[in-house]
Amino acid sequence: MSEAIDPVFKGVIPYLSVQGAGAASEFYQKAFGAKELRVMPAEDGKRFMHIHLEINGGSLMLSDAFPESGYAHQPSHSFTMQLVVPDLDVWWKRAVDAGGKPTSEPQLMFWGDYYGALVDPFGVHWAFNQPAEQPA
Repeated sequence: MSEAIDPVFKGVIPYLSVQGAGAASEFYQKAFGAKELRVMPAEDGKRFMHIHLEINGGSLMLSDAFPESGYAHQPSHSFTMQLVVPDLDVWWKRAVDAGGKPTSEPQLMFWGDYYGALVDPFGVHWAFNQPAEQPA
């Protein structure tokens, strides 16, 4: 008999390595309403081995880079964190007010959804998508 898996541990869970994981967690709490679920400081007392956040019902995990252990920081360049939300303008304002830098202002896109994108202070790309209303 298997136990049910907590929903925040299902699916694909992004795991980011950033410079300043503690500050990133604070930013994500302000910008995206993240909740810290687990925090594991590193032995040096300055960095974090692991931080587990819940954002918009899903998980995001992050840690500091540890170049001395073979895990150097590699800036984000080939992925975007996507948030699908019912109230994009609220999420957008909170993220920009927290320090996110817009790369694409929210607008109605050719595919019919309302969409905007930004980069956070840690170089991670985020996109916000508010699905078009579907006919009943």
